[in-house]
Amino acid sequence: MENVVLIVHLILALSLIGVVLMQRSEGGGLMSGGGGGVMSGRSAATALGKVTWALAIAFIATSITLTIIAAEKASTGSVVDRLPGAPAAETPATPDLGQDLLPPGAAPEAPLVPQAN
Repeated sequence: MENVVLIVHLILALSLIGVVLMQRSEGGGLMSGGGGGVMSGRSAATALGKVTWALAIAFIATSITLTIIAAEKASTGSVVDRLPGAPAAETPATPDLGQDLLPPGAAPEAPLVPQAN
C-alpha cells in the first residue's frame, strides 16, 4: 500500500512541476504588472490553472497519507532498536539531583529544599 501511494505521489510531483512550467509567465514578481495575477482581484481560470489546483490538492492528500502510514510504522519503536546486533534499550536510573553539581567529596551544608515548619 505504501509503495503504491509513494509512486502516485512521485507521479503527481512530476506532473505538477510540468504543469507549472507550461503556464504562461506574467513576468517579474508577484506584484509586477500583468492582469490576473496572484494579488489582483480577478484571476484567469484557465484549464492549466484548474489542473494545477487539482494536482496540488492530490499532492497534499498523498503527502498526508504517507505521513500517516509512516507514523503507524514508527510507533513500534526506534529505528536503532531494529538494527541487527543493537544493544537492548536500558532504562536510565533516576539521577540524584544536586549532587552532581558539587565538587567531589563536598557534602551540602543545608538541605536543597527549605522545609516548612
